[in-house]
Amino acid sequence: MVASFCNPTCSLLLHLPISKYSEHYTAKKLNSRSLDYNVLEKSEARITSLRASKVNMDVDLPVGERLYVGMDFGTSGARYALINKEGTIRAEGKREYPLYMSDETVDWVKSWRTTLFGLLEDIPVSLRPAVSSISIDGTSATTIIVDSNTGEPLCNPFLYNQSCPEALPIVKAIAPPNHTVCSGSSTLCKLVSWWSSLSTPKSSAALLHQADWLLWLLHGKLGVSDYNNALKVGYDPEIETYPPWLLSQPYSSVLPLVQAPGSVIGSMTEDIRTRFGFPKDCVICTGTTDSIAAFLAARANQPGKAVTSLGSTLAIKLLSTRRVEDARFGVYSHRLDDKWLVGGASNTGGAVLRQIFTDDQLEKLSEEINPAEASPLDYYPLQDIGERFPVADPKMQPRLHPRPKSDAEYLHGILESIARIEAKGYSLLKELGATPVDEVFTAGGGSKNEKWIKIRERVLGLPVRKALQTEAAYGAALLAMKGAVQ
Repeated sequence: MVASFCNPTCSLLLHLPISKYSEHYTAKKLNSRSLDYNVLEKSEARITSLRASKVNMDVDLPVGERLYVGMDFGTSGARYALINKEGTIRAEGKREYPLYMSDETVDWVKSWRTTLFGLLEDIPVSLRPAVSSISIDGTSATTIIVDSNTGEPLCNPFLYNQSCPEALPIVKAIAPPNHTVCSGSSTLCKLVSWWSSLSTPKSSAALLHQADWLLWLLHGKLGVSDYNNALKVGYDPEIETYPPWLLSQPYSSVLPLVQAPGSVIGSMTEDIRTRFGFPKDCVICTGTTDSIAAFLAARANQPGKAVTSLGSTLAIKLLSTRRVEDARFGVYSHRLDDKWLVGGASNTGGAVLRQIFTDDQLEKLSEEINPAEASPLDYYPLQDIGERFPVADPKMQPRLHPRPKSDAEYLHGILESIARIEAKGYSLLKELGATPVDEVFTAGGGSKNEKWIKIRERVLGLPVRKALQTEAAYGAALLAMKGAVQ
C-alpha cells in the first residue's frame, strides 16, 4: 500500500532561527514571520569551519547546544555540514567517491555507502554527542531498486543522467501530456525500464532514491522517501499522493511511502549510534534533491525570490505561490511546504566562457567593462548544439559571432547575452503563471564576477545579490534542524 505523510501546517524551513536571539524561539513559534531575513548576514561573520583533516580536534561547545547534520551526495563526491540552531557552521568536510569496480563498472552502491560512513567518521568526536538530527540530499532521479527484505540492490543503480528512451513511449501513454515524468531520464522511465526486464525478480522489490537509500542505512526503515525526490516518479505533492494513473500500474507496488522533506523518519539505529558515538535521541529525517538543498541554503524565503546558479550551465529557481509545469520547456515545480519552487535550466553558462577565455583573462578583461553601458552585440552562447530553456530547441546553433577586435568588448557581449537569456527565463516562468521575480540571489562561479552582477541587474531590472550560503549540505542541515524542532 502506498501512503503519504505531509504536514501542511509546518512553516518553510527557510525561516528557521539564524540569529543570536534564536535560543528564545521554540518549535511552536517557528513560522513564516519568525525572523527578519536580514539577520542571516549577522551570522555570516561567525561561521567557522573544520575540514576533514582536523576532525579529531577538540572543539569548544556551549553546554546544552544541539547540532544538526546535513549531507550532500553530488555527482563526484559528498560533503557534510554541522550547524547549530543559529545557522552557524560548527564543522564541515568533504570526500570524493572511491571508485570500486565490479565487472568493469563502478560499484556506486559500495562507493556511496563507504562515503557515508566516512563522513560520519569525519565529524569531530567531541561534537557527535550534541547531534540531534541528520538529513541527506542526493542527485535528482538517481534510482535504486532494492530487495524490500534486505535493502540490497537488485540491479545497478540508475544514475541521475541515465536515460531510458525505450520506456518513454510507455510512460507517455499513461501520464498526462507534458508531465515531468515524460523524459527519458525520469525516475518513472527508469522504473518502467527495470520492470520490463524479464530476468529480475519483482515480488519483493522496492524503489528508493539515492538519498532514501543512504538514510535507510542510518534509520533501518525501508521504503520511505520525500516529495521532492518522488516528483520524477510521478508523485503529486499538491494532492499528497500518487495519482490514479500511476497507482493502476502493476509496478506501483514498489513505490515508496512519501513524507515532507525534513520529516522525522525514526531514531538512528543502535549499532550506528554506538559505533560513532551519537546520542540516543538522534533522529534521521527525510531529505531532498541536491538542487533543492542548494536553494534552501540560499535562504530565498519569500514568493518572488529566486536563485540563479551560474556554473557550467545556467539554472534558475523561483519561489512561487503557484505551481507551474511544462515539460516542453523543461519547467517543473517542487513543493516547499505551502509554496512552489519553479525552475528551468539553460545550456548557456560558464562552460562557454571557459572555451574562449582563461580564468585570468576573464578577471582582467572584466575590469575593462563598464556594466552600466549596454553591449550592442547579440549572441546566444552555447557550448554545443541544442537548448532546453527558455527556448526548447534541440537544433539551436550556438551564436558567438561576429567577434569584435577587442576581447573586452567580446566578453561584454557574451556576459550581456547570457543575462538576456536569464531574463527571458524569468519572463517565461511569469508567462506560465509563476509569481513574478522581484529579487535574485546568485550562486556558482559566475557569482564571483562583480561586473557581471551589475550587468545582470541592469538587464533584469532587479536587485541581484550573492547568496551567503550555496552548499547543498548546508541546506540539508536546515532540513535536519526542521525535523528536530518539530
